[in-house]
Amino acid sequence: PGAGASLRLCGTRVAQEAINKAVIDRIIRVDHAGEYGANRIYAGQMAVLGRSSVGPVIQQMWNQEKDHLKKFNELMVAYRVRPTVLLPFWNVAGFVLGAGSALLGKKGAMACTVAVEESISEHYNNQIRTLIEEDPEKYKELLQVIKQFRDEEQEHHDIGLEHDAEATPAYSVLKTAIQLGCKAAIFLSERI
Repeated sequence: PGAGASLRLCGTRVAQEAINKAVIDRIIRVDHAGEYGANRIYAGQMAVLGRSSVGPVIQQMWNQEKDHLKKFNELMVAYRVRPTVLLPFWNVAGFVLGAGSALLGKKGAMACTVAVEESISEHYNNQIRTLIEEDPEKYKELLQVIKQFRDEEQEHHDIGLEHDAEATPAYSVLKTAIQLGCKAAIFLSERI
């Protein structure tokens, strides 16, 4: 389901009684936080590079992230999941990361995109494995959402590579630092 599609929760109360609430809470909370952070990263990049030649590319990726966040906002309500208490921090940190990477130029912004989206794609793959191990039929609709978003995050990763992310000075150091931050953000947002 994309932006226009909705996740059906037929017999929501019955369906929710059958789910592993702890697993679903953790997945939806962290994915909401991640999509929120991604929106803030792209907002920061657009603040710096919005009027440049790469602005439309960043805007296109940001538009997809806005759809992802909208879906996770809906899922949080549907499954009664509270957001992470760290959202105010991710608000600032995401914008600073986006703007900071964009201050390095187009390549810096794309290096940030590659690092973040690679981390998120890997994270989504782990969630897909978890839900399949739990019960692929029971979590079919959530699996569809996560798989679609994982594929779109992978597209963003590939767009970053196509736009010379790897030509950024100290690319591997920058990528590693951003990915360590992503891992910490995932760990904390799942739990707090």
